[in-house]
Amino acid sequence: MRTAVRAAAVLALAALPLTLTACSSGSSHDDSDGAAEPAAKASRNPDAGLANGARLKTALAPASFFGAGYRIDQDAARDTGGTYQEPSSDPAALSKPDCTKLGGTSWLALTGDEGVSFAQNDYTNAKTTADIAQEVDVFRGRTAATVMHHLQKAVASCPTYKDADTKSDVKVAGTTTSGLGDEAYTITLTDPTWENGTTLIAARTATAVVTVMSTDGHDNGAATAKKLAAKVTAAVAALN
Repeated sequence: MRTAVRAAAVLALAALPLTLTACSSGSSHDDSDGAAEPAAKASRNPDAGLANGARLKTALAPASFFGAGYRIDQDAARDTGGTYQEPSSDPAALSKPDCTKLGGTSWLALTGDEGVSFAQNDYTNAKTTADIAQEVDVFRGRTAATVMHHLQKAVASCPTYKDADTKSDVKVAGTTTSGLGDEAYTITLTDPTWENGTTLIAARTATAVVTVMSTDGHDNGAATAKKLAAKVTAAVAALN
């Protein structure tokens, strides 16, 4: 998962590079005649049935969704392709979250959880400096539900954070949200030095967590974020 730090809504996006790690799955299985070996290996594949990055990419909203003035940031478009990466979690990140990660396009990194596949991109408007980002991360088993719990716990530990560019305090408010996927959580970031606030939405559908970020409009990006989250969540659900 790439982490990119977004400055205040009046500033441009800065993206950090991404490193993908391929995952190898399965272990040896003892069988006297070896006939059941391929089936046994397949049944033990922890990523079986999970969408890879190439499929998740097709669920992201197209350029036509974003309207006039918005252009994709090609450097910020990432996915895991046809492979899977090794999942990971960082309990230390959750016990003492880096609240400034909420200012990035891949803000789910706040939880310290990495999935097995993802796809993401970011659209910016040069005239208004508005920024809209979308991402889908897929996790094994019931981990996606755990990630949603981790997100709420982390946000509760981040009532404010310091904006690195303006040096001002960003206020963070989170609330559960109905009508999106299996569960959803909305975070609003506001700062008196910004022209507009930011809305972040995480929505889980089965093993996937959709995350969006928007500074579009004059409502802290709320309407656009909700519309985008609904579109991507529905598209991800249709992949299953």
